[in-house]
Order: sequence, then structure tokens, then C-alpha cells
Amino acid sequence: MEQKKFDLNSFIGMVLLGGILLWWVNTSKPEEPKTPTTTSEQVVDSTKNTNSTVTENKPVFENDSLKQAALTNKLGAFAQSAINGKEGTSVLENKLVRLVINNKGGQIIEAQIKNYKTHDSLPLYMVKDKNASFNINFGTTDNRILNTKDLFFEPTVTKNGENQVISMKLKVSDTQFLEYRYEMKPNNYMVDFAVRSQGLSNVINSSNKINLDWSLKGYRHEKSIRTENTMYTYYYYKSEDEVDYLNAGNTEVLNDVDWVAYKQHFFTSNLLSDTPFNNATVTSTDLVKNEEIDTVYTKNFELKTPLVLTNGELNYNMKWYYGPSDYNLLKTFEGTDLDETADLGWGIFGFLNRTVFYPVFNMLKGFLSNYGLIIILMTIVVRILMSPLVYKSYVSSAKMKVIRPELQALNEKYPGKENAMKRQQETMAIQRKAGVSMMSGCIPALLQMPVFFALFKFFPTNLSLRQESFLWAPDLSSYDTIFQLPFNIPFYGNHVSLFPILASVAIFFYMKMNQSQQANMQAPPQEGMPDMSKMMKYMIYFSPIMMLFFFNNYASSLSLYYFISNLLTIAIMLVIKNYVIDEKKIIAQIEENKKKPKKTSKFRQRIDAAMKQAQEQQARQQKKK
Repeated sequence: MEQKKFDLNSFIGMVLLGGILLWWVNTSKPEEPKTPTTTSEQVVDSTKNTNSTVTENKPVFENDSLKQAALTNKLGAFAQSAINGKEGTSVLENKLVRLVINNKGGQIIEAQIKNYKTHDSLPLYMVKDKNASFNINFGTTDNRILNTKDLFFEPTVTKNGENQVISMKLKVSDTQFLEYRYEMKPNNYMVDFAVRSQGLSNVINSSNKINLDWSLKGYRHEKSIRTENTMYTYYYYKSEDEVDYLNAGNTEVLNDVDWVAYKQHFFTSNLLSDTPFNNATVTSTDLVKNEEIDTVYTKNFELKTPLVLTNGELNYNMKWYYGPSDYNLLKTFEGTDLDETADLGWGIFGFLNRTVFYPVFNMLKGFLSNYGLIIILMTIVVRILMSPLVYKSYVSSAKMKVIRPELQALNEKYPGKENAMKRQQETMAIQRKAGVSMMSGCIPALLQMPVFFALFKFFPTNLSLRQESFLWAPDLSSYDTIFQLPFNIPFYGNHVSLFPILASVAIFFYMKMNQSQQANMQAPPQEGMPDMSKMMKYMIYFSPIMMLFFFNNYASSLSLYYFISNLLTIAIMLVIKNYVIDEKKIIAQIEENKKKPKKTSKFRQRIDAAMKQAQEQQARQQKKK
């Protein structure tokens, strides 16, 4: 083998190349990054506290022929969006809400309600850390199935007057694209949102279903998981011009859906559409497996609905609402019926809250800033309005007390089960002559029940009370805690609340004081019938204990109301008993009523005839024995 000789020219060339390489390495420094490190466009009036930003990074894929071919094979006409797509976000922000929109998917990845905090004083987010997804699934004419959440949109920030506008375009070309258009107004939670396509009639396959999917896992915001998740978190929707709700664990298929609302006690995420959705599937799933364990998410909400092409194109005008579920605010969106998601109760209860209690509360709020005092004043107003019913009940009790000896004598005159019909007939005759009715005592109590249940909805759902303190309660919309237990008591919890204790003590003394009145209202116990007086004695102790357990995890404002309400009722009863009702006048009135001839109605005649017939039949049966 021939030995290689030393080549001087090659050696000199290598030395020169090495020197050039060393010089290039030592003199070539990386390009200094610009400040800021991302290209940012901000459309904002510097005098205002609002901004819109677009942040972009380098292209997702380098523009080389191999990757272009791979993307074209995968995405077809939409390959250009991936080739030119850039990682980045855009921001819509005003004084109320902040939305972050991702280039990938063109969807909202952060929604912060700015003027509110969570129960542990953290910023309040409805959307964050991939807990929500908005996607449109569609087919293309080249037999591909694509999802917008996987594709890159190109953002453009502009202004429409004072409104901030972000246009996200998923491009096939400059004249062919799918657009998500967001427009935010100043000082408004409602954001206009449009889904439109242009020039895609030959790209989107109209024979395939185009499906919109929107899902959200609701973050826990309040201190009490039980009340937030179980009592006040629902999936609301407006379908066929009626607002209804869906309980957790259920799925329904709906038509003519104007909007859906993922309501989480005091806050809600809403999607509204000018073009109603048909054949929409709504689903709500409970994510809280154990209320004693701290949890991040409470429920999972889902909307799946097909979209319809108009002349081969998509054209939907929608709205996003991320904000408080405040009745006073939601009723300003006229024609939407969103105020029904404020959960004021159904029927008469909701009517009372809308027409009586909210107007009174709003009026008092205009004069006072302390919400505990507002509740106390509101309680005084309610009890004064209810005082005529208390008076009516007391008058009926006093009348029954006067005729009670006659009823007792009647039981002695007609003893035994065989005289039950006769006793009842004579009892009704005595009451009719005296002008006394058992119903006159029951009706006032029944009329107060709608107020009780209406306020049961009013206080725990009133956003104005959220995180407002009074005395030892730091949050009137949640339970107060004076002592934390090292263990959990079933149906009671792991804490001791003082307002429910005070309310329970007040209701005990109220029922104790009311016992004699209720005893007067009861007819003397008849043979074979339960003794109601004994049952009332048990209720005096059972009701306060039940209230103590039931209200320990409820809003302290509700317990404060019942505490003050029972104190006022006791005071009103003492005033009526000692200064208003004159038993001598009542006795004189009853004696006067007995002298007056009583006209018996046809209904009463039929009842008397039926009772007489039953009495005769009973007598015949006794003779046969």
C-alpha cells in the first residue's frame, strides 16, 4: 500500500478554515431580544383603564417543503393555517371582566371577573388552566374531519368606536376563512361573539354534521361546598321561550335553544345565540364525590349542538356572558329572561322576591352601607306588614278560649266513639253560633308561609350580601364560624355557627309563648283522636333543634333574619296580648253573635245532612250489634 505524503497546501487550508471558524464563533453574538420579548399590539386609549393585546411567538412549523407536504396531507385546505400559525394570545379587558383568547382554537382560555374574589381571597376565574373548551367539528370536501380547537387562528385587533374588537381567522387563503369575532363594550359583562365563514362553501362538506361543543368544569368559589354545589348550582337554558334548569347527572335533548347558562351560585357562564340551536344536547355532571374533602371543581357542564349552513356558509351571531348572577344586573338585559337564573324561587315565592323584597332591599341599600343593618330594617318592615295576620290569629285564639268550656262539656255529654258524629255536629254548631272558625286561626299562619320560603331564596342568592361582614360573620352569604370542630357531625358539619344558635333560641321562646295560644285554638281532645297538645309540646323542642342543624351550613344572613324576626314576633305578641286584645269585649261579642239568627248556606246544609245521615247509619249499626 502506498504511503500517503504530507500535503502542505491542505494543511495550510485547514489552518485558515479553523481560524475563520474561531473568529466567527467569538465575534458572532446572539441577537439581543427586543423589549418586550414578544411582538405585541395594544389598542387602547391611555386615559382609560382598558386594553386589548395580541401576543405572538414564532411560527409553529418552519416553512419547509417536507413539513408543508405533511400538513397538506393532514389538514388539506387548512394546512396554510398551521404553516403560518403562531402560538400566542389576545386580551379583551374592561373594568369588569378580562378575557384571554388563544390563537390555537380561537377560544377563550381565561375569563376573570375582576371586581370579585373567591372565598379565600384569590382572583375569581370562570375559565382558566384548560377547564373549558369551545370547538367546532366539521368535515371538508376532501374527506377530512377537523376540529377548530386544534387549528391556529390569525388575530387582528381593531376598535369599533369605544368597543374593542378581536377578529380570529382560520384561513384557507386571504379571502377564504372561518372567523370568530369578539367585540367588548366598556363597562359591560356581555361580549358580542360571531361565528362566520367566507368563501368556504366549496371547502366545508355540507353533507357532514357541523357540531359545536362547549364544555366547562366549574371552579369552586364559595366557602360552603354543600350550599354552592347542591343548592344553587344548576344548568339553566331557555328553550321554546321558557326558562328551565337541569339537575346534575342528567342529559336532555332540546330544540329552539336561545341560550344556555352554566350557573355556579353567584356567577355564571352564558352563551346566547340569535339563531336558536335545535337538537341540542345539554349535560350536567356532579364532580363533588365527598363534601368533606376540599375540591377544585364542582360540576361539569356540556353543550353539544349542530350548526346549520346558510348558502353554504356559517353565520351565527352570539354573545358571551361571564359575570355575576345578580338579579338587578341580569334584568337589564331585556328580552333575554336571564334574570330567571338568579334563582329567586318559583311561583308565588319568586313573585314576592321580585315585587316586594328586592325593591325594599334596594331602597334600604340606597340609604345604608351596612348590610347587617339593612337585613334588620328589612325584617322590621316585613314583621310590621305581617302583624295584622298575627293579630287575626290572636283574636281567633281568644274566641276559642271563651267557647272552650262549652266544647269540653259537649265531650262529656256525648262520650264514646258511637257519638263521634254527634259531637262533631254539635261542635260546629257552637262555633257557628259564636262566630268562631277554626280556619280563622290557621289561615293567618298559612299566609305567612310564602314569605318564609321566599326569603329562604332571597338572602342566600343575593349577590350584594356576598363577602359583606356583620358583627362576627365575615360573609353574610355564607355561614359564620365561632368554633371549628376537629370532627364532622352528620347533617351539622365541622363548625359551630352562632347565628343559627341565636335563631334556635328565639324560636324556642316564641313557640313556648305561643303554646297557650295554640292550645286555645285546638278543640278539646275527643275519644279516639290524637291529642294535639302533646304533639305541640314535642314540637317546642324538636323545631329549634331541627333549625340548629339545618341552618348551620346556610347563609348567616338567613339565620340573622329568622333571629330578628322571632324576637319581633314575640314583642308584637306581647303588645297584642297586653294592650290590644280585650277579652271582655270578645266575650260580649260572642254572646251577641249567639243571639243573632244564623243563615245556613246551602253548602252547610248539605254538610249537615250528610253528617246526620252518617250519624243515623252509625246508630243502626250499633242496634244490630
